[in-house]
Amino acid sequence: MKMTGAQILIQTLIDQGVDTVFGFPGGSVVYIYDALYEKKGEIRHVLTAHEQGATHAADGYARASGKTGVVIATSGPGATNLVTGIAAAYLDSVPLVAITGNVSLDLIGRDSFQEIDITGITIPITKHNFIVKSVDELQDTVKEAFVIANSGRKGPVLVDIPKDITAKQTEYVKEEKFRPRETCTPDPDELKKAVDAINRSKRPLIYSGGGVVSSGASEELLRFSRHIQAPIASTLMGISAVPYDYPLHLGMIGMHGTAAANKAPLECDLLIAVGSRFSDRVAGNRKKFAQNAEILHIDIDPSEISKNVVSTLSVTGDAKCVLKQLLERVEQKEKSEWVHSLIRYKAQNPLPAPDGAYALTPRDVIRSVRSIAGNDAIIVTDVGQHQMFTAQYYEFTRPGSFLTSAGLGAMGYGLGAAIGAKIAHPDRPVVLITGDGSFHMNLNELATAVTENVPVLILVINNGALGMVRQWQQLFFAERFSYTTVRRATDFVKLAEAFGAAGMRIEKREEIKKTFQEALSVKRPCVVECVVSECENVYPIIPPGGTMSDMIFFD
Repeated sequence: MKMTGAQILIQTLIDQGVDTVFGFPGGSVVYIYDALYEKKGEIRHVLTAHEQGATHAADGYARASGKTGVVIATSGPGATNLVTGIAAAYLDSVPLVAITGNVSLDLIGRDSFQEIDITGITIPITKHNFIVKSVDELQDTVKEAFVIANSGRKGPVLVDIPKDITAKQTEYVKEEKFRPRETCTPDPDELKKAVDAINRSKRPLIYSGGGVVSSGASEELLRFSRHIQAPIASTLMGISAVPYDYPLHLGMIGMHGTAAANKAPLECDLLIAVGSRFSDRVAGNRKKFAQNAEILHIDIDPSEISKNVVSTLSVTGDAKCVLKQLLERVEQKEKSEWVHSLIRYKAQNPLPAPDGAYALTPRDVIRSVRSIAGNDAIIVTDVGQHQMFTAQYYEFTRPGSFLTSAGLGAMGYGLGAAIGAKIAHPDRPVVLITGDGSFHMNLNELATAVTENVPVLILVINNGALGMVRQWQQLFFAERFSYTTVRRATDFVKLAEAFGAAGMRIEKREEIKKTFQEALSVKRPCVVECVVSECENVYPIIPPGGTMSDMIFFD
């Protein structure tokens, strides 16, 4: 049958299994939105307050559901407003298809109204992007976008569609749902060398990243760790893959990681990196990171091998697949005295605990919400001190239950992502832990949460400052607090109520339990302002480019 390009686009999305899209209409996508109107019984459109919020929502939906997030925006400013969200998805390997409208083909290159070269802008932050110049190519292009987004290392793909292409007609024939290209299987020679290295190692350490979560390899990772009696140090992206109470889990590694997780690379004889990329926030001084160990790097993306830290050995492939094959081949080990010593060291060097100096601390908030929200909750953060406090103190037990912008570090990510996560899992509690600085970035998405009836719980840890930068200024810039002590006059309770959400405030520890229970029982979005001191800092901290010997444990 004949369909317009817009109708083909929406039908193709449905054919690919898409049931929810996020976006904002405009002139260049008006035909697309007309086609969405025709199919509103088959596909849900979530209208956000801003295109950036739409992209973060699609990102959160993808991370929480395991599906591909889809976002739609018009040309010009609509398209450019997607850039931060696309970049966040790119750096955290999230499958996303961004669909932008553009001016008609005959207007491209003429500086037409709301014309922008969005494919040129997004080349560095997408796996691939397309501009569709024939309606006959549209269906295959959209399907290919889903294939690319989900094959190998996942990530965002952009499809730019000129307005006249959405209006033209062509024949439509339904095609099968996309299938990701087969993940590269491990090279037998690489696998054999990896097995030999593991078998001869006396002090193996697993350095686990976000690739473990995205490949669904948590169970395999734990079995592998037990089999070779290797402790695990987790990255920020990988932290939910390992239950907090797993005996061999040393905690988070890196700048704000535990002392034990940062000590282990200095002493191990084999560092097994699984789905991680040796970022500067982990490796710090790369020349000294695990300098006395062989490094075995397991990653689905061959371009990551030896990019940041030179690997002795490598296996290219999906983490789940590689770990399964290693489990079949490596020898079982007994727990060594070295492992016992690390576990003792972890117990002797815990993370800082609240000392009662303040009426309320971020640690109080995070530990309390964990006890009330339960194991099933999905926790979303923005970026800053609250993000690190959450990674340190929240006791995760379920893989994929922690959503955060780790690679890009995008303040303002959280509210959109929380909305997307709640839409993906309406039956699970979704809690956004944010700071006053991050929340001010995209608080307009409260309108989306209220209008779409998405009951997320938003905890604003308000210290009246841009806390992470302020902490750096305190430690490394002689307390010259340049524009980081904000103290905005925003009344978050009244703000929430103005948007139609519930608003509450906590200023003392004894108020936490009752307030959180009430907030979680509210059947609409709820903002809880948690008032803390600007002097509450995240410790420990390793200065940029430093090593564990430079670790600072307190003010």
